[in-house]
Amino acid sequence: MTTSLRNQLIGAWTLVSYVEKPVDGSAPFHPFGEVPKGIIMYTPDGFMSAQLCRPDRTPFASGDWFDGTPKEYEAEASTYIAYSGPFHVDEEGQTLTHSMFISLFPNWVGQTQPRVVRIEGGMLNLSTASPIISAGKLVNSYLQWRRALEV
Repeated sequence: MTTSLRNQLIGAWTLVSYVEKPVDGSAPFHPFGEVPKGIIMYTPDGFMSAQLCRPDRTPFASGDWFDGTPKEYEAEASTYIAYSGPFHVDEEGQTLTHSMFISLFPNWVGQTQPRVVRIEGGMLNLSTASPIISAGKLVNSYLQWRRALEV
């Protein structure tokens, strides 16, 4: 018996790679470097949360989250992606959507975004279903996640 896509998603996954490929054929790029950090979690009750960032982020000099400089806030926001909300799986179509209840990027709040999903050998491959704008280019995003081990 085959396990449903939804049941295969449940749990935590750590980010292995994040690549954006421009639709104009220009060189692919790694927005958060060659070895990004991240975790995505899918809960049994239908919610998900994704957190991704550069591994080399600089701490605020003040040590106070609410007392950063404009440059520190710019670096903080441009090196981190965070959103959470419900997820939905269409088992027949083998499709996945993420609904953004909250997001660091305010433009995503209230959106539902489709993902291309493939799970193979403990690896979760997610990509955008249609191009998005990133760093001023129209791109497709490709993320690879590894099943998180218990700590």
